Amino acid sequence: MTNIKFGTIGGGVMGEALLSRLIAQKVYLPREILVSEPGVKRREFLTEKYGIGTTASNLEVAAATEVLFLAIKPQVFDTVALELAVAADRKQGNNGETANSQPEALVVSILAGVPLSKLEPAFPGRGVLRVMPNTPATVGAGMSAIAPGKLVQPADLELVKRIFQAVGEVVEVPESMLDAVTGLSGSGPGYVAILIEALTDGGVCAGLPRAIASQLALQTVFGTAKLLQETGMHPAELKDRVTSPGGTTIAGIAKLESNGFRSALIEAVKAAYLRSQELGK
Repeated sequence: MTNIKFGTIGGGVMGEALLSRLIAQKVYLPREILVSEPGVKRREFLTEKYGIGTTASNLEVAAATEVLFLAIKPQVFDTVALELAVAADRKQGNNGETANSQPEALVVSILAGVPLSKLEPAFPGRGVLRVMPNTPATVGAGMSAIAPGKLVQPADLELVKRIFQAVGEVVEVPESMLDAVTGLSGSGPGYVAILIEALTDGGVCAGLPRAIASQLALQTVFGTAKLLQETGMHPAELKDRVTSPGGTTIAGIAKLESNGFRSALIEAVKAAYLRSQELGK
């Protein structure tokens, strides 16, 4: 297969989310994308649904000309990196050329806990970036934080930003902040899901049918986030606006405070942050 610009190692949920949006927004054409995936059924699914090329060979994908996207489990990184390194050494030996005789694709990793200090030596001479996206990327509403490596040029950074803007919003951060990003936006959808579930249960407890309670909870969270985003209002200001003296909202907030709701969320982010640091050691 020729003229592959965007190669992905790993055809899981996040890899699919990104490539689907890239195709929909015409950042890349289906024929310019190749995904390596060990599962036969998964490869067939991706090919049938998106019209992209798939393969069981990581080496074929590594020949991509613009971006090599790593969407594998952190535990298998060493194995994949060794496989690619051996292939690169053989190619260099067979051709009698240096590894830098032609431009190589940027390497973009979404592997939690695998630092640039480990990624960059695995891909010598190449621009490497770490990105922490989150699961709302699957519906184009993700939040991605990008940490560029030492060899990444401004044009490279803009390309990667444009790629991840296809699945939501993007911020650039130093790598030292990625564990904190993981604790907040990476793990955050889990916290919000529990919040919505709990609100729904609260509605049921108060006498609402579950379907209606679920709809009310989901739209309330969605609408509040949208209101804050579009107005730029501070959350505390919105909270103050809806809490009238002696009213229902302040009664509910008082109960949340007495049960440590705010502290529980803060501690959840801290715990996830610390766990992300542990995984990187």
